[in-house]
Amino acid sequence: MENGTYLYFMLFDNLGNIRYAFFCLGFILYCAIALFNVLIMLAIFLERTLQQPMYILISCLSVNSLFGTAGFFPRVLTDLLSDTHAISREACLLQSYVIFTYAANENTILMLMAFDRFVAICKPLQYHNIITPRFLTVLIVVNLTFPMIYFGISAIFLSKLTLCGNNLFKVYCHSFEMVKLSCTNAVVNNVMGIFILITTVIIPLSLILFSYVKILIICRKSSSQVKGKAYQTCIPHIVVLLNFSIALISEVTLSRVVTLQLPIWLSVFLSLEFLVIPPILNPLVYALNLPDIRKTIIRLMNGSK
Repeated sequence: MENGTYLYFMLFDNLGNIRYAFFCLGFILYCAIALFNVLIMLAIFLERTLQQPMYILISCLSVNSLFGTAGFFPRVLTDLLSDTHAISREACLLQSYVIFTYAANENTILMLMAFDRFVAICKPLQYHNIITPRFLTVLIVVNLTFPMIYFGISAIFLSKLTLCGNNLFKVYCHSFEMVKLSCTNAVVNNVMGIFILITTVIIPLSLILFSYVKILIICRKSSSQVKGKAYQTCIPHIVVLLNFSIALISEVTLSRVVTLQLPIWLSVFLSLEFLVIPPILNPLVYALNLPDIRKTIIRLMNGSK
């Protein structure tokens, strides 16, 4: 077997029979993620009153969750039942591309949601003139296309590296872990990685922070009725944002910054948090906190019109 043709997930070794418990837990979690996000998408698609910018962006989050988890769960569940944990380099690059495109898309969608709430609360009389269906479509397409291009270019650079090792100490393919296995100059890949980090994480988070600070300033000067309405729509977004940001920062820090030897279970949890927690938490947050979505989902589940 040619060195570098296959990569091996080392963390699946020596799991013993506990791997079956992990498989059952992962399978149940994946089914729950699929069910909850499909319910959110159906509710918004079938209920005409929910076909507004804010809810359309929420449905984009659900689509992105299904996209990202499809790149992770089927493979990891297969590895839990398999005695061999090899993955071809091409398949590894594809999995890494899907997972990190999902992460970048999540950030850009949250940025668009913050912008939507900023316009709705800070410029309410101009909202429908600014956030038109056509403008929203352009924003969504542009903001989701660029991460796909960035990670596509990064994958091409990564595929050209010569790897001097084939052991991955992750449970999924991670582009930076593959860069660490390289025995050739990976300066271009590192520069590309930093560029992607800045454009898909740091800039969106900065714009999100700016939007919510401005919203907070406006709310402090507004009536209690305006405050209540603003908080009702913004708090779920902020909960989702904080959850994903903490998970993503943990993963980035663990991969690129931390040099401490962490316990394996903690390392695995921190690296998986951004892939597992947001896709199941997001639909629950919106279903529980936004009455229009909650009522539509209850109606769907009861089979009534």
